[in-house]
Amino acid sequence: QRAHGEERPFACGECGQAFALRSNLALHRRTHAGERPYRCGECGKAFGMSSTLVRHQRIHTGEKPYGCGECGRAFVRSAHLEQHRRTHTGERPYGCARCGRRFSQSSNLITHERVH
Repeated sequence: QRAHGEERPFACGECGQAFALRSNLALHRRTHAGERPYRCGECGKAFGMSSTLVRHQRIHTGEKPYGCGECGRAFVRSAHLEQHRRTHTGERPYGCARCGRRFSQSSNLITHERVH
């Protein structure tokens, strides 16, 4: 399989999702096996990937490493910063196929589509 021009030869036998690296497939398989080897020392919640644990721990520390250069607002996740930046740029990448109305967030498009 290919995605965005990238070869993804390692497919999950359970769900068919494909990966470019064997190691990413191994990490993905944990979701089906229910493996969660990374545990938060603060609250005990367990995670399948160390990166997810690190992101979770920001809840306890209050760390917000992704800051907006325009207004200074900070976020826990880079994706939330990207969404926020659209308030400054006016970018609306999500368009309704039925009426053409555009939105800055996919969730707003999904809500809008219910009116049709």
